[in-house]
Amino acid sequence: MYLGIDLGTSAVKTVLVDGAQRVLASESRPLTMASPHPGYFEQDPAQWIAAAFATLDALKASHGTELAAVEGVGLSGQMHGATLLDANDRPLRPCVLWNDGRAAAECRILEQRWPGLRAITGNKAMPGFTAPKLLWIAAHEPEIFAATTRVLMPKAYLRLVLSGEAIEDVSDASGSLWLDAARRDWSDAALAATGLSRAHMPPLVEGCAPTAKLRSELAQRWGMARCPMIAGGAGDNPAGAVGIGAIRPGTTFISLGTSGALLAPTDHIAANPDRVVHTFCHAIPGMWIAAGAILSAASCLAWAARLFGVAEAELLAPLGTRPQAPSPVSFLPYLAGERTPHDDPVVRGMLDGLSHGTDRAAIVQAVLEGVAFALADCRDALGDAGLGVTEADVIGGGSRSRFWLAVLASVLNLPIHRFADGETGAAFGAARLGRLAVTGEAIETVCTPPQRVETFEPDRTLAEAYAMRLPAWRELYRPRH
Repeated sequence: MYLGIDLGTSAVKTVLVDGAQRVLASESRPLTMASPHPGYFEQDPAQWIAAAFATLDALKASHGTELAAVEGVGLSGQMHGATLLDANDRPLRPCVLWNDGRAAAECRILEQRWPGLRAITGNKAMPGFTAPKLLWIAAHEPEIFAATTRVLMPKAYLRLVLSGEAIEDVSDASGSLWLDAARRDWSDAALAATGLSRAHMPPLVEGCAPTAKLRSELAQRWGMARCPMIAGGAGDNPAGAVGIGAIRPGTTFISLGTSGALLAPTDHIAANPDRVVHTFCHAIPGMWIAAGAILSAASCLAWAARLFGVAEAELLAPLGTRPQAPSPVSFLPYLAGERTPHDDPVVRGMLDGLSHGTDRAAIVQAVLEGVAFALADCRDALGDAGLGVTEADVIGGGSRSRFWLAVLASVLNLPIHRFADGETGAAFGAARLGRLAVTGEAIETVCTPPQRVETFEPDRTLAEAYAMRLPAWRELYRPRH
């Protein structure tokens, strides 16, 4: 038996997987974000621990026998968050999250201090990454910066609580701007540019490597027969790739979670930082992932549900299973700024084309189309990096909507494939890494693709209509700085 724990932005999801790779049970507990100022987003690390423990307590209550047999645990998590710890490994402040935009000025400072940043990390300095956040802390909260003895990503903090060991995997570390992406090791020059050193960083491992065992008192709490091994794990998108078997070049997938991304595994670094294509190490040794990333995806639908005061399912139901024509309304999904291709933390969303005849369905459809258009920007940015996209699998909570996947297929003009349990992709991928850390099996024998349950082909007429709409949609973007 194996566990996968995904520390997301909106929830912690834990899955229990057997030796035949069947998900026997899953539990989820919600998380909330604090926004102390516009564009600021934080979470209390104690909330992560409480939610993770609650999922495991629930699994013990419902599947105690199976949980007792767990041998390996994998972790996945939201990337880029800055969790600052004191000398006793206690958090000094709330974690500054991946979608936080406060460090725009520090990004410019960082690139000036270290001209080699883009060449070494494969990325452009953006506020979402971890390193600029530390420069902001140093400038605005100097007493916190001075007291910081260790900086961890969110899931590494969860591992610390679970095992007592501070260890990070290379995929999550590559979202920090402190990693030499080619060498898969910390960059001393990057750390020095933010006033840090290797002493502040945890040791690095590959995602499928064993790291440390679960604390004995926690194993006893959850009735486990032994202290299971915890794997290196992965950032949420690399873990999602492992979950759907996207471990070799030629496979492309879309993540429709709180944020969104179009991702392509590669066996080389295909960097395009000027077009805001991210370069991350894969959770698989010797592999990387190129990604176009958007800051708001399924969270846009959640926003619309709050706006109209109904559940998301109630918003989607009247739309049916496929669009008949583009919505007369256009939506920019930049509710928290945007990464690919704009790198603009202060831009905000927009509804355009409203009239007296506009109804709720037109707005909801526009929201889904706006996210799809943003992913078309990501597709083109990946194409500029030499990574053509011919089809894509979809994971994340948004993959439950057949209407949305039909929109994506026609906007991107690509076949889009759906899995039965696509929304648990990252947690399932983490469980696979937990298994590999214990068994040492060949990666290809474990990380196989699940069965696709449905394919959405582009509708020719609709694809042409969306292609004509895309240039006008792009013209709606206006930088605010």
